[in-house]
Amino acid sequence: MISIDRNSTGTTGIERNTGMTRSTMISAKNNTEEVVSTAIDLMKKELPLEEDSLVLSQDVKTGLILVDVVNGFCTVGAGNLAPMKPDKQISDMVEESARLARLLCERKWPVFAFLDSHLPDIPEPSFPPHCIAGTDETRLVPALQWLENEPNATLRCKNCIDGFIGSIQEDDSNLFVDWVKNNQIKTVYTQICVLDFVSSALNRRILTPLEDVIAYSSAFATFDLPVHVARNISGALVHPQDLMHHVGLYMAKGRGARIVSEVSVAAL
Repeated sequence: MISIDRNSTGTTGIERNTGMTRSTMISAKNNTEEVVSTAIDLMKKELPLEEDSLVLSQDVKTGLILVDVVNGFCTVGAGNLAPMKPDKQISDMVEESARLARLLCERKWPVFAFLDSHLPDIPEPSFPPHCIAGTDETRLVPALQWLENEPNATLRCKNCIDGFIGSIQEDDSNLFVDWVKNNQIKTVYTQICVLDFVSSALNRRILTPLEDVIAYSSAFATFDLPVHVARNISGALVHPQDLMHHVGLYMAKGRGARIVSEVSVAAL
């Protein structure tokens, strides 16, 4: 056991036993951060991602898909996969998601919101318990809770990462497929957890009349589960935020989605 007592000089047992001073430990931390930053920069160079800007036409029916913008992933301290402290990537995503949702609802365009919701006795490897049904973790973040009473919004609790599987109902119909077809949507903005399904369904013509799948990078965010935290959670997989954010967008483009960094609506 390493003692953490302080002697008369103010040094701790950890510092005496390891030979590390505070400045050494801070330097080691900074060096680690520099290595991680360099690795991310290298990855972005080797896996470049071109982004467009987009102006929405008033003549094209557009739908917005919000995936898991819930307390359990986005609100500080709300759960195992929520940020432990204020997180700019997540707060920016929430702000942009709320802005886009308002933009579409003002034009009577449809919004579909997936809400992660799991039964406590059904694990979801490799994630720790999160968004347990009936808890506040499964609710939309405060900035989006107005959608609960919005006539143009459809909310769907899903018990798995795949939005298509999570939309299957008891009669084998699919709430999400029906939403696209009933609203005659030609363009959707979506996020990672539903991306594979939407892209595949689009290619197979399952979602007619859907024509375009667009991923808005500023409305994308992912959780941060660094090594030192994941080690203390049984079965958890390391998930570095900045690196996985880029990988997620790169995979989205590989699935055929168009990546955009700016979204606006054409004037009437």
